[in-house]
Amino acid sequence: MVAVPSKPTFWNKVTKFIREVRSEMRKVSWPNRQELVTYTIVVIVTVIIVAIFTGLVDVIVSGLLRLLGRLGG
Repeated sequence: MVAVPSKPTFWNKVTKFIREVRSEMRKVSWPNRQELVTYTIVVIVTVIIVAIFTGLVDVIVSGLLRLLGRLGG
């Protein structure tokens, strides 16, 4: 008689997943406090610059569309 491998249970899958996650998290190179502050400032400044750029483009395009609307109407 041939032994059929049993299907892993839900609990076995969950525990295996958690073990693998812990193993991968140990490999992560975590930033120190100074790096974290620096990266946070870079992200905030980048978001501000992109927001300003998007706002300016919106104002310019809205103005052009209003101008075209007046010319066509």
